[in-house]
Amino acid sequence: MIVPSPTTVRQAAVIVALEGAALLAVALTLVVRHLAGVKDQPWLSGYGTAAWFAIMGSGVLAAGWALWTGRRWGRGVAVFAQLLLLPVAYYMGVGSQQWAYAIPVALVAVATLALLFSPSTLQWLAAQDASSASADNSGPDTR
Repeated sequence: MIVPSPTTVRQAAVIVALEGAALLAVALTLVVRHLAGVKDQPWLSGYGTAAWFAIMGSGVLAAGWALWTGRRWGRGVAVFAQLLLLPVAYYMGVGSQQWAYAIPVALVAVATLALLFSPSTLQWLAAQDASSASADNSGPDTR
């Protein structure tokens, strides 16, 4: 049984879905650049990078959809994606001195993590655990 998701989960779902869409846009941009003749890297590397972004973007977009539709498996993927964004933001800021990009990326990741670990989200997860536990025990006791 799917328990309706709270506002915090839906807000996180929107952010996560936008992150997935951004990754897919990067993949499309890399393919278009390569097809347009920009040869700053070998063709396999360019298409391989685009494929990586497409796969990751699809997974993150699916996690956003799962959260929006009340499926808790999307939360694990979303949390993992946000935890991966934090070192990316650190590298952008400290390693590349691109603070204009690093700070917003870090803030979005932290805000999304706050939504995914908010009390209402945790209560939603607990309610789903309780409903699945009662459904699991609906059959006869075979001990």
